[in-house]
Amino acid sequence: MTRQDTTKTALITGASRGLGLALARSLAADGWRLILTARGADALKPVADELGALAVAGDVADPGHRDRLAHAVHDQGGLDLLVNNASGLGAVPLPPLAGYPIDALEDLFRSNVLAPLALIQLTLRGLRERRGAIVNISSDAAVEAYEGWGGYGATKAALERLSGVLAAEEPDVLVWWVDPGEMNTAMLADAVGAEEAAAAAGPESVVPTLRRLIAERPASGRVRHE
Repeated sequence: MTRQDTTKTALITGASRGLGLALARSLAADGWRLILTARGADALKPVADELGALAVAGDVADPGHRDRLAHAVHDQGGLDLLVNNASGLGAVPLPPLAGYPIDALEDLFRSNVLAPLALIQLTLRGLRERRGAIVNISSDAAVEAYEGWGGYGATKAALERLSGVLAAEEPDVLVWWVDPGEMNTAMLADAVGAEEAAAAAGPESVVPTLRRLIAERPASGRVRHE
């Protein structure tokens, strides 16, 4: 369809829980049109129903699913914001690099690096036209050497490098790669245990940082939530 109103549209991956869900709720409260995706349709549907959003369930590592998301963006009339939040943790318990299963690492790069880039490629034309923005969710593991986090950290370091180069190549699109810090999420619990994860702040604590970026539109770059 050709959009006639001024409502802004966001596509958020990994939107059924954690930071993706918290951001989706915040944007919906301000009247954004939302396209939400996550692997679990059963978890995603009630979120979409709650927020009046379009749910497109599937795995962003699947090219066919990414095509469906691109079609959804076109049908909604364009895109103002792409949030690459979906992410895998990799092998658990977190193994040292000396014993990291290479097939698991390949899968992790597909999910955490190639999938976000491919989705950017599919939606970039629309983002350019609307002078939109991209938020790639990163991690302090991208820049710090934590034992056991080599596989996950390597994918986030790669995502950060892609983000920086994309920012240099695409002057009409803002690109922010955001380190949210530790959050009390299912992923962190899988990595360090539920008790330690529970001591971290909830993902909703990061939303004000993201909303400031979206509202104030600073120059592209790395952003660390404090």
